[in-house]
Amino acid sequence: MPALKLAMVMDPIENINTKKDTSFAMLLEAQKRGFELYYIRQNDLKIDNGKPQANAKIIQVNDRLEDYFSVIEELEIELSAMDVILMRKDPPFDSEFLYATHILELAENAGVLVVNKPRALRDFNEKLFTSLYPDFIPDTMVTTKKSDFRAFHEQHKDIICKPLDGMGGTSIFRIKEDGNNLGVVSEVLTANGTRHAMVQRYMPEIKDGDKRILLVDGEVIPYCLARLPAKNETRGNLAAGGQGRAQQVSEEDMKVATAIAKDMPGLGILFVGLDMIGNKVTEINITSPTCVREIEAAYSINICSKLFDAIEKRL
Repeated sequence: MPALKLAMVMDPIENINTKKDTSFAMLLEAQKRGFELYYIRQNDLKIDNGKPQANAKIIQVNDRLEDYFSVIEELEIELSAMDVILMRKDPPFDSEFLYATHILELAENAGVLVVNKPRALRDFNEKLFTSLYPDFIPDTMVTTKKSDFRAFHEQHKDIICKPLDGMGGTSIFRIKEDGNNLGVVSEVLTANGTRHAMVQRYMPEIKDGDKRILLVDGEVIPYCLARLPAKNETRGNLAAGGQGRAQQVSEEDMKVATAIAKDMPGLGILFVGLDMIGNKVTEINITSPTCVREIEAAYSINICSKLFDAIEKRL
């Protein structure tokens, strides 16, 4: 029986840190299960007379810090020839990312399993997604208006302002009670009232970490990564200098995460990174969730094995 073919769309593989890279952990698990691995960058995708294609590289991976992948062959492929495609391109969700989801949807229409589902990637912005669960989120407003920023700040005194398309903690601002820089922050984030941005009540619970809780095929992984802000920082994101601390998911957080997790498989979303501060959900990440390797390093669990059980069940 020929090997199943798995394609992964991701950022340049030569730039990753294998110790922390979740996409790499997925490639290792797929290879262990006998999949043939095809590596694709987003700009390698194309359409030829309605047929989704890509310039791809067949690769092998090794779990080490250097010389961790080798290219076996470079070739042009029909995406319809793949069994499964993992979309693991990091945000921002820009026009190129949007076009990529349309190309991947053509492959999906041809019978390929695409994880996560391209339509879901388009429909559910990682910050706006939380609005579907108003009982679980902190006081939040999405607006283009500087006056709304000011009214929200007047009500809550201490707020967080952020763009809707960022990742890794980029362009996230805390405005304290004195309101310093609120005007310029609102102007920058909304591009002078032409772009939507998000404001949320600041949660002092951030000192205990911005918790990344992983959901796999509707199941909550019982361990999470609490990302603790660096000194003089309000952001826990690892990319912003935060420190990760693996820990068990609390009973309270488990109830919230379970309520959200049950909805995901029906939307074609098999892998989710839920972000919680205190007992409130701040983001629902579905484009390229991370933190698998940090959790697996601390606990005896194979998260990617659970993901590929779900994938193989659908194949």
